[in-house]
Amino acid sequence: MLIYAMSVSVDGYIADRDGSFGWDPPSDELFAFHLARVRELGAYLCGRRLYETMLPWETDPSMRATELWTEFADVWCALPKIVFSRTLGSVQGNARLADSSVAEEIATTLAATGKDVEIGGATLAAQAIQLGLVDELRIFRIPIVVGGGTPYFPAVTEDIRLDLIETGTFDSRVIYERYRRAHPDSD
Repeated sequence: MLIYAMSVSVDGYIADRDGSFGWDPPSDELFAFHLARVRELGAYLCGRRLYETMLPWETDPSMRATELWTEFADVWCALPKIVFSRTLGSVQGNARLADSSVAEEIATTLAATGKDVEIGGATLAAQAIQLGLVDELRIFRIPIVVGGGTPYFPAVTEDIRLDLIETGTFDSRVIYERYRRAHPDSD
């Protein structure tokens, strides 16, 4: 299953007008939830910006300041990552540069693991959504309105029917929404 998971503002943006997204660092409860979620993945597909944002978890010793952070860094380092970039010449750690189309890389990655695969980065995920390849959406809605920026969802030419399969609220007031693509016969 291909999953697209990101934190978003209440009005649906993963980054604000200035490209910032550090609105509210996750509480320990939410961070532990992310750790458990990432631990279940077989691979991660990401765009250049998300790869660069997450790279300190593999390279910066200060990212191991707490037991929880160390555990996340260990899980993140072990997770195979496929990076989509037109500008990077190389990547570090347990990552490789994509050398096929988005659809081909998704198919190859899903076939290579018996686990779920996550895709991240607005531009990359938009391509997968537009191709109809994303099976699940996991939204972590942060209680802030930013009024513009990078949207979580791309423009689509057809409605995408979804089934809400899980919700929750964390102590930090972040609301978790989990949707699965609805099957055509579930209307």
